[in-house]
Amino acid sequence: MILQNSFVRTKKAWKLIGIGGLLLMCLIVFSCRKQPEKQPVKRPHVEERFHTEVMLKTTPVKDQGKSSLCWVYAMLATIETEHLMAGDSVNLSADFVARAFLKEQYIERCMAEKRMGDLGGDEITTRGIGSMLVRMIQTYGLTHYDAYHRKRGCNYNVLCRRLNKESGSALNMHSRSSIQDHINGILDEEIGPAPRFVFMLGAEYTAQEFARSVCRADEYESLTSFTHHPFGQQFPLEIPDNRYHDTFLNVPLDTLMERMDKSLRSGHPVCWEGDTSEKGFQWKQGVATLEGSGQRKVTQEERQEAFEQYDTTDDHCMAVVGIARDKKGGKFYIMKNSWGTSNQYRGFMYVSEDYVRMKTVALFIPRPL
Repeated sequence: MILQNSFVRTKKAWKLIGIGGLLLMCLIVFSCRKQPEKQPVKRPHVEERFHTEVMLKTTPVKDQGKSSLCWVYAMLATIETEHLMAGDSVNLSADFVARAFLKEQYIERCMAEKRMGDLGGDEITTRGIGSMLVRMIQTYGLTHYDAYHRKRGCNYNVLCRRLNKESGSALNMHSRSSIQDHINGILDEEIGPAPRFVFMLGAEYTAQEFARSVCRADEYESLTSFTHHPFGQQFPLEIPDNRYHDTFLNVPLDTLMERMDKSLRSGHPVCWEGDTSEKGFQWKQGVATLEGSGQRKVTQEERQEAFEQYDTTDDHCMAVVGIARDKKGGKFYIMKNSWGTSNQYRGFMYVSEDYVRMKTVALFIPRPL
């Protein structure tokens, strides 16, 4: 069994050693990033392979670029669809959240270095999980997409390396305010100056006021399904990106799937966190299937074993916005990705039911009003 107090889960690369293992680890660490383009893809009509049962409204597909910000894009896409289905219209800025996240980490790292000297703090990264998005916007606010997005050429991975390197200069700074001024200058230069206010429909809001108008602090419930904790109880999920040790309600696998279906069929999107490192996850083809699953459903025991053997890991995050069937009647979930629109279904993925049963790490589902 996995130790309940362990917050350090690794990828499949931990099974390997030496240079090969390190190289594989580097690849998986950034698996959330958009996969490289190779050649143009023929775009068949969805109807040639799938019959759509449910399709919720969405904002345009975005591109997270060279970053691990899938959790920001997916959770914001879920919030956007929730508003569209209620007759409202919002298109939200992932870069505003990314800026706040980097600033928070930089200040924490600098203060840790001041306290501990060469020991320093945690590495600055863009990695996270869906539940962190709600926490971040409640604390730091949010703005709409047109008001703030990164400068052309901004590379978040390069920026993280710069911030990790420059945090050592905090040893020469005498106050938190001076550290804040320093990081604001860097982020203004690299990403662009953040707007002071949000203007919508003739009204002026602070970023915090706007964020709370689009998402309540308790609006989403975090669910997972593993047997190393009791069902019906909350526990902090042991994955490396769970920075704040957020807790998840543990439910049986069938209940997890039923909750997702009920949410989608009642017009509410779901944010999906899971494993996309499998061979069956084919971005260019726009389809993810579980190899070797046949016609049977994945069981709770198979799912648990895959998690404990590090065969199911936390790689990526997408918004679930629909349900479809293939020509054989097989069930698929329609997910809005954040790798641009260059695949067969213009940025959407059709993920099989068995893939979701086996490879889901967590779901974030809107709570009933």
